[in-house]
Amino acid sequence: MSQSFDFTSYNNIKRMSEEELTALWENYLNDRTNKSARDVLIVQYIYLIRYVVGRVKVTLPATISIEDIAGYGVEGLINAIERYSPQKNTRFETYALIRIRGAILDRIRAQDFLPRSVRKKIKNIKAAQEHLKQELGRMPTTQEVAQYIDMDPEKVIQLLSEDSTMTSIYDKKGSNEDSVEIIDTIEDTNKLNPQEQAEEKNVKQELEKALLRLPERERIIMVLYYQENMTLKEIGETISMSESRVCQLHAQGIMKLKNILSENRTTRLRQSIIA
Repeated sequence: MSQSFDFTSYNNIKRMSEEELTALWENYLNDRTNKSARDVLIVQYIYLIRYVVGRVKVTLPATISIEDIAGYGVEGLINAIERYSPQKNTRFETYALIRIRGAILDRIRAQDFLPRSVRKKIKNIKAAQEHLKQELGRMPTTQEVAQYIDMDPEKVIQLLSEDSTMTSIYDKKGSNEDSVEIIDTIEDTNKLNPQEQAEEKNVKQELEKALLRLPERERIIMVLYYQENMTLKEIGETISMSESRVCQLHAQGIMKLKNILSENRTTRLRQSIIA
């Protein structure tokens, strides 16, 4: 399948029902050499690429084309479909969003979109920062750096902001066999104690089961709204639906989830009494 497409064509894509999509996944997972099934899955999840591209492009230089970013996103989506395993108890949408975003950022950071003259000026600024740091015994101010290289402070700030060098959280620290990925060295300051972790796990499991009982579009809206922090307007643009309709489906989904979770609680209470 080609790794480029027109986002507007998504409006013409016939969305599968939940049953059809589940059957397609079963078909593909039973035979991962089935490229036809894989390509249909790619088309069904193109909206995830559109969402990630919309979020990523606002932080990148204007010289990077949307078509390139979308192409990198397709690579991430293909990788997500080919590597996805339901046994990990992670929704595909969540897994795919991480893969798509990672593919885009990793491809961008591997390229240098700044002109050579701008890159040279940034290098001079950083060299000046390091020299003054050694000389002053502290990090120099922007004013001190600007004065040292005879440049306006505003220009120094602007050039440093254009430095698009990125570090992937999947890069390894160290070069020996014991090196670990940066993501594994980030401390979780909100880590829960064992009891809180068990309670949170139970809540997540209940919520995931309840989400699976929602119609596909309501489930997608819930995932994008609460998991990905999209606004109702952004969700509407992503799935080609009016904001008012998204709002209506969101409200319906909330009511259904409340009823499902309430029903589950009642069932557990009944079982505990019988026991």
